[in-house]
Amino acid sequence: MTIKHILQLSLVLLILSCNNDYSLTKIEGKRIEINDSLNGNSEIEAFIKPYRENVNKNLDSVISYATDTYTKSDGDFNTAIGNLMADAVFSQGNPIFNKRTGHNIDMVLLNHGGIRSIISKGKITPRTAYEVMPFENSIVVVALKGIQMVELTEYLARAKRAHPVSDQFQLILDKNGDIKSATIHGEPIENDKTYYVATNDYLYNGGDRMDFFQPNDSLYVLNYKVRNVLIDYFKEKDTLNPKRDNRFIQMNN
Repeated sequence: MTIKHILQLSLVLLILSCNNDYSLTKIEGKRIEINDSLNGNSEIEAFIKPYRENVNKNLDSVISYATDTYTKSDGDFNTAIGNLMADAVFSQGNPIFNKRTGHNIDMVLLNHGGIRSIISKGKITPRTAYEVMPFENSIVVVALKGIQMVELTEYLARAKRAHPVSDQFQLILDKNGDIKSATIHGEPIENDKTYYVATNDYLYNGGDRMDFFQPNDSLYVLNYKVRNVLIDYFKEKDTLNPKRDNRFIQMNN
């Protein structure tokens, strides 16, 4: 409904409020398609221009450099770009979490589908972070018992997808795809121990069928968007050179 139609309807309602002899029988509207044929408003364009230029200047400022091109399709179980993202969340999020709670994040779990672009070789800008993570997802830390951590590892083993995990965690599958070992800080998972897992709010709420986050002992909201994590991490790193490693692998024999 356009502004014109809203005003017409308001007038009709005003008349009805003054005279009970009138009754509303029909409302008609016309669909106006918004496309390239509509002329822009020069005054509005002139007003917006300096703000647009300033935003683009900030988005295109160089904050780091990538030594290679990184894509989420470069590995079956872990990828360089996924490892970078998970490690960035730990690096930037753990000091905040520790300051608030006195605890440390034990591992990070993100989702493969949340990586929306490659990181191209060359100059890295804030725009890079917006392209890789265009969503408004924020970091949360969930306190999980070891038995739920077992569910987490079983989920990853079933998915057989390169969901990003930080390097405090290691999951090794045998040649048949069964779990051979799962460790945190190099130690086997203990069923009764509490572990602090950083993830994003989308996954915490059951995204990608990750329903093992609830119920939980505690939830900590860091008010820190994953995109901003990446920007801050890029600024701290003069050069980006992430690698695939053995944090999540399958043995051949």
